[in-house]
Amino acid sequence: MKESNTTITQISLMKQKLNAAKLALEEINTDRNEKLKVLIQFITHLSLACKGQNIELDNKLAKLRHHMHNFEQIDEALPELVDIERLLKSQYSHTMSRLEDSRNGLNRVIRQIQRIDAAPDKLKKEITYFKQELNKPFHTVWEYIPKVEKLIFFYEEILKHQFSDADNYKILPQHILLAKELAAKISEIEFRKDQRDQILVIKEVLLGDISLSHLLDSYQTILSLLLDNIAREKTASQDFLFSLNDALLIVHDVVNNVHNNSQRNEQLKGQLNQEINLRVNSTGELVTGADNLNELKTQLTAQLSSIRDALSRKEALEQREQTILRKSIESMRKELNAMSQEASNYKEKLFEHQKLNLLDPLTQLANRTALEDRMEQAYRNHIRYKTPLWIAITDIDHFKIINDNFGHSTGDKTLQVIAMALKNSLRDSEFVARYGGEEFVLLLPDINNDHISILLNRVREKIKNIPFKFKNQRITVTLSIGAAQVMENESLEDAFERADAALYQAKNNGRDRVVIDI
Repeated sequence: MKESNTTITQISLMKQKLNAAKLALEEINTDRNEKLKVLIQFITHLSLACKGQNIELDNKLAKLRHHMHNFEQIDEALPELVDIERLLKSQYSHTMSRLEDSRNGLNRVIRQIQRIDAAPDKLKKEITYFKQELNKPFHTVWEYIPKVEKLIFFYEEILKHQFSDADNYKILPQHILLAKELAAKISEIEFRKDQRDQILVIKEVLLGDISLSHLLDSYQTILSLLLDNIAREKTASQDFLFSLNDALLIVHDVVNNVHNNSQRNEQLKGQLNQEINLRVNSTGELVTGADNLNELKTQLTAQLSSIRDALSRKEALEQREQTILRKSIESMRKELNAMSQEASNYKEKLFEHQKLNLLDPLTQLANRTALEDRMEQAYRNHIRYKTPLWIAITDIDHFKIINDNFGHSTGDKTLQVIAMALKNSLRDSEFVARYGGEEFVLLLPDINNDHISILLNRVREKIKNIPFKFKNQRITVTLSIGAAQVMENESLEDAFERADAALYQAKNNGRDRVVIDI
């Protein structure tokens, strides 16, 4: 009895120890999984930090990140690590080589700077110390960037010293002309909303009493804004392509995994089918050759049990295959939806930019580029369908007086009002564009000779009757219009020149009139 109690006690202690060991193992597994998650997260972030240096490395790292999504796929990621390590070593060597080339390039530039005699003595000493620092090799890109910034600082200081008396330089007529040309150019460019106030200030400076330093600063500012916009567009395009590349790689991996799993499952199902067929054939042989009914029952029961087991394994295999397939399809669906959304967003941006590129930013009418496209289209229709096509060129009379007396902002508002009035005066099939300055071009298809004069004079009268009021002073703004019909076997350029000559004649004849070249 005592021995029995002792045995029970020992078994109870062993169960307690076993339970304690299970709990400890679970804690170890939980702790291991948590640490593994942290490690996977670290590897993922580290791979993202390496992105953008090498397209092949980006592809490998994207695959690695995909495999790192769950623990089950970590084994699949291990073969990739060998290639990634090789690419990282290669990229490191390439980076070190480029850094050395860059250091040599900085040395060449600094030698050129040292040849400038006009640099201040203090700056010359700094340049000498800087050149000595360049003798040390670079180990990271972050050592190279400050050197470039320092080099730019030297250039700026030398230029500042060179142009310190720029305000005292005499402003020549060509400087004023350059300022006006720059003001005209920036009026034709579509800047971002956050840049427009700055552009308006620059435009007012350029059209006022300008100094040489203001002119140079304006050119530098405009150039910086344009470069910034170009860089933004380039970054957006690169980000989209990187996202697209990652999504395609993930979809490619999913398809490969599904294909490989399908092949393995087909082999296993083939083996199971073969086993089931053998069992069925064996059952038939047992029935045919049976002499004893009880023995036959026993053998049939065993055979049926084996068949049921094989069928169960086949069913489990098929269910597992269906589950993997559903997960794979869901994963591909998510990636493709995300990729579709990215493509839609990028397409919308491209469409908006394309639309802006065909609009005059001040008047919101079609610009010169859009006009050329529309003229070619209208000319093709004219040739194909033998329909009339008129070109009319309009010019605002005495527009310079408005700018000089009331300011360029008033002149801009006048252009906007007239632009909208011209657009509202035409049918949908007719077209108006800002040609430049205060000139507008109208394309008028399907109008016969009897009606063209009526149409253009109606447009002229509509503009003349707009109640402009500047500084409490009522002003009448008029148009001069010249028009020409595209004749048979005549080019667009020739018809345009005849319309321009007609406009010139309208201005010489006293303005506020329509002249038609017949």
